[in-house]
Amino acid sequence: MRAVVQRVRRASVRVGDEVVGEIGPGLCVLVGVGRDDAEADADALAGKVLGLRIFEDDEGKMNKSLLESGGALLAVSQFTLFGDARKGRRPSFIEAMEPVGANLLFERYCEKSRAGGARVATGRFRAEMLVALENDGPVTLLLDTKKLF
Repeated sequence: MRAVVQRVRRASVRVGDEVVGEIGPGLCVLVGVGRDDAEADADALAGKVLGLRIFEDDEGKMNKSLLESGGALLAVSQFTLFGDARKGRRPSFIEAMEPVGANLLFERYCEKSRAGGARVATGRFRAEMLVALENDGPVTLLLDTKKLF
């Protein structure tokens, strides 16, 4: 699984005129599921994101995790994180998992994050979404579970 993790002051997801997910301070996490991913990848990603010390402590150092900061998590499924644009001008998405399996692993990631203590809001799987965020820092990290072990 791949993720783009952004520390935010606020973030929201709209589908049409409906706000389907919204948070204040915390993390906006775009999550991509690859065709070779498994439950262990969802578990590892949830643990890694929850443990990242990227929030400032009282001395202004990035030393607190999401849970320690009291922030929330907005998770948005993003299959295009597995886009391969090395050849030509149109990205290939053959490395992304098929939708049914991808949704199961995305949901597992969200559930593991909740079980770990995070307040989790989400977008809507396979919907055309408008994601709005105010990046704080900016702090943006790229994670890949195949590179975590």
